[in-house]
Amino acid sequence: MAPVPVFPIKVGHIDDVQELRKGKPTTIPERFVRDMAERPSLSPALSSSTTDIPIVDFSKLVKGSKDEVLQLANACEKWGFFQVINHEIEPSLLESIEKVSKEFFMLPVEEKQKYPMAPGTVQGYGQAFVFSEDQKLDWCNMFALGLEPDFIRNPKLWPTNPAKFSETVDVYSREVRKVCKNLLKYIAMSLGLREEIFEEMFGVAVQAIRMNYYPPCSRPDLVLGLSPHSDGSALTVLQQGKDSSVGLQILKNNSWVPVQPIPTALVINIGDTIEVLTNGKYKSVEHRAVTHKEKDRLSIVTFYAPSYEIEVGPMAELVDENNPCKYRRYNHGDYSKHYVTNKLQGKKTLDFAKIQA
Repeated sequence: MAPVPVFPIKVGHIDDVQELRKGKPTTIPERFVRDMAERPSLSPALSSSTTDIPIVDFSKLVKGSKDEVLQLANACEKWGFFQVINHEIEPSLLESIEKVSKEFFMLPVEEKQKYPMAPGTVQGYGQAFVFSEDQKLDWCNMFALGLEPDFIRNPKLWPTNPAKFSETVDVYSREVRKVCKNLLKYIAMSLGLREEIFEEMFGVAVQAIRMNYYPPCSRPDLVLGLSPHSDGSALTVLQQGKDSSVGLQILKNNSWVPVQPIPTALVINIGDTIEVLTNGKYKSVEHRAVTHKEKDRLSIVTFYAPSYEIEVGPMAELVDENNPCKYRRYNHGDYSKHYVTNKLQGKKTLDFAKIQA
């Protein structure tokens, strides 16, 4: 992840939500209280509603099902989000990554402080995308690591406690990388393109992992677990903790729709990079996280994107007189720097790439 100037959060002090929660405050610190227009609606109807977010059966894609490729195309075009079942990652590995992630967050704050999200990075423990003293904070603690290529790894940030943390993250990340590579093949097929086109284009793909821990919040109606945003990646893979509260919401037809966890499924979303490459046919979608009054929530997120060196722009096959070029060509590393040097504000970051009318 590219070094960039960021505002450091004083982890372990007033802005660490787990430490705040321990004090059982009767009021929410002003730093976390959202303006009225940003506050989540937590009506029972919204929180308990079932959704039509598509489900894609990976095993059917592998067997060459044309119907499942059409289902994938529909998911990418109409939703930008879908849940993948039968993805070939062992349930025991999903349990292991959840276990070591939760164990890390349950460590004393002094132990977690050994891996701070230092100024100029988006790796380590703390909060990312914070740039000013008066910026509202998310009700969330994060721990993020660069995985591939090797040069983005920072060995000093890889914990020795829990004992199996690093080993588990590496094994899990290799499996998720396979899922990403394969899904991009099927996404290419759904667009009528050669199935290897993305892998050939991406070079050595950049991969990072971020664990998000959302403690319960006494006033979930006043805070956000994670601010609304789209992802700068090509694909994002989200694992929702099996015992966690429902927290992920996506913006669909101007309404926030909750994503109900399916046991062992992975939630996949299209990132800004695929939106640009497909010239807007498949769009990244704004999403956020909300909190719960009594339950905590853990999520494990993998970001998969092209090499920083490659140039990104709409693919010629997806540009014609009916769908003229909507985005300029740019260096992906430049976009990554732009993304992590701006606070999360819906899809505003993508203005970087848009051709202005």
